[in-house]
Amino acid sequence: MTMGERLKLRLDALGMSQAELARRVGISQPSVNHLIKRGASGSAHLHKIARELQTTPGYLQGETDDPDAGALPAVTPAMIAEQLGQTLIPQIDLHFALGGGTFVEGPVRETMVPFRTDWLAHISRGRPADVFLTKGDGDSMIPTILDGDDVIVNRGERIIDKQDKIWALGFGDLVSIKRVTRLPNGRYQLNSDNHAVWPQEALEEELHVIGRVIWIGRRM
Repeated sequence: MTMGERLKLRLDALGMSQAELARRVGISQPSVNHLIKRGASGSAHLHKIARELQTTPGYLQGETDDPDAGALPAVTPAMIAEQLGQTLIPQIDLHFALGGGTFVEGPVRETMVPFRTDWLAHISRGRPADVFLTKGDGDSMIPTILDGDDVIVNRGERIIDKQDKIWALGFGDLVSIKRVTRLPNGRYQLNSDNHAVWPQEALEEELHVIGRVIWIGRRM
């Protein structure tokens, strides 16, 4: 096989596009396509290409038929974070309304952001994988949560078994953050810390509990 054929085999095996390989290596997509079509072996980026394709320059150049022989895993953001004692958690671009609710339309995008692993384990009671970071919108939870504050939500806590804690909730296509009290009649009262906003009541089946708010941060 030519080097171009081996490159294409590794791309197909990893489900990676030419454009994604080019982005990771720092070259243009036409340059990757040229390597595949022409099989040029003199690329100055061959070692980095091989690493991203989880193989070796020797395999790409036909010196061995084993793509795994001597291959080093591609360095990922998660690996770097782990070396630094950090854990990556999703930051969701959906702002949780601190008023009437944010209407959810279409897919919610997320990026991964690092936090210290020991600190996350402490605030999440040992389950950092259950948390995500987002932001609040509005003023109904002031002074506890201000508009634009960072908020960490623990998805591992989805049963409202603690009175007057703050929860991220869904109402159909609406999401919001409220302080929740279970009433004697079995209904839930959704309270705002801003006393100018009236509380609401909801049946258990009307609520979708996303998780409990466990941390709030803001820029000074």
